[in-house]
Amino acid sequence: MVSTRTKLSVMMFLQFFIWGAWYTTIAVYMTNHGMGTLTFWPYTVNPIAAIVAPFFLGLIADRYFATEKVLGTLHVLGGIFMFIVPRFTGNPTVFIVLLLLYNLCYMPTLGLANSLAFHHIQDQEKQFPLIRVFGTIGWIVAGLFISYVLGPVLGVVAEGTEWPVYTTATASILLGLYAFTLPHTPPPGAGKEVSVRSIVGLDALTQLGDRSFYVFIVASFLLCIPLAAYYNFTQLFLGNAGVTKIAAVQTLGQISETGFMLLMPLMFLRLGVKKMLMVGMAAWVLRYTLFSFAAPSAIIGLIVIGILLHGVCYDFFFVTGQIYVDKRSTPAIRGQAQGFLVLVTYGLGMFIGAQVAGRVFNRFLGTATQLTLEQWRSFWVLPAAFAALVLVFFAVMFRPTNTKA
Repeated sequence: MVSTRTKLSVMMFLQFFIWGAWYTTIAVYMTNHGMGTLTFWPYTVNPIAAIVAPFFLGLIADRYFATEKVLGTLHVLGGIFMFIVPRFTGNPTVFIVLLLLYNLCYMPTLGLANSLAFHHIQDQEKQFPLIRVFGTIGWIVAGLFISYVLGPVLGVVAEGTEWPVYTTATASILLGLYAFTLPHTPPPGAGKEVSVRSIVGLDALTQLGDRSFYVFIVASFLLCIPLAAYYNFTQLFLGNAGVTKIAAVQTLGQISETGFMLLMPLMFLRLGVKKMLMVGMAAWVLRYTLFSFAAPSAIIGLIVIGILLHGVCYDFFFVTGQIYVDKRSTPAIRGQAQGFLVLVTYGLGMFIGAQVAGRVFNRFLGTATQLTLEQWRSFWVLPAAFAALVLVFFAVMFRPTNTKA
């Protein structure tokens, strides 16, 4: 009989396989179909969905329906939307609206998958990371599958075709059907009162608010603005630099993320929260600087190092930030506080970042179909400089009262 832990691990694998299959390829696909000036829109509708997701979860999913049923229904519906997406490459507005509808289905499933897993394990700190790591593995496998399986089978660069989209759609429906076989998980908020303030996290902000916490929130929001450029434009940059296995090369970041996650407990002991966050911010500055230096001569080694920095960029900033918020919170407001952090970073920060990065990219692009390598050098300087300013702001202004931070 399959154990609950195995079932949950498979769920996490598929959950992030789905995201990795389209998120690292959609800009290349759009560029190949005459939508090169619109590639920032998938990375805009994704944070819009992240903003909407807490309201859906708090007001509906968490109160009235079993978690596994909502998870299954959303993935099946999202898979259907994704199957339709390639039919509208000639109509960019419908194409983007369909991606919005897909993301509105997908983004709530991130919280649903986590809450389902937490409900069926006894020791969250020890058991959950061993389950969640299969999500990172799923993202890695998605990239390798697209570059090393779909590519050779199709005989072309698969990232520029509709097949990564169809891969996402197929995996989404498979996970949707699989979700109905997961252990029953009753709605966690059944019978509880809920308000918009609590869903957004304003109640938690009121309780946690002091100078250091506000500085952390502002810095997190600001840093996510230049961060959006990486997720949108690295795949196009790799293509212009002559890389053909684009999705596979980007998985090096997730491989790095897995390794640095294992080092985090040791780093916390040596550095503390403030230095950990500063290291994470500095890694973003270094990544974009390496991209800028590498661009004119397409120095693949420097680009790869920049991608490998993802472990530091993500773990030391996002994961450390989540831990900082958790330590500041009480059990009563922990969920609200984490939800507020997601809203500020993945939601508002990434939304603004995608719009800004897209418009800057289009200014560089002009009437051309792609940037020159010299233009990429100038492009990457901008997020590097912005991230550096945020780092300086945080270093000067963040003064936690807890000496261990």
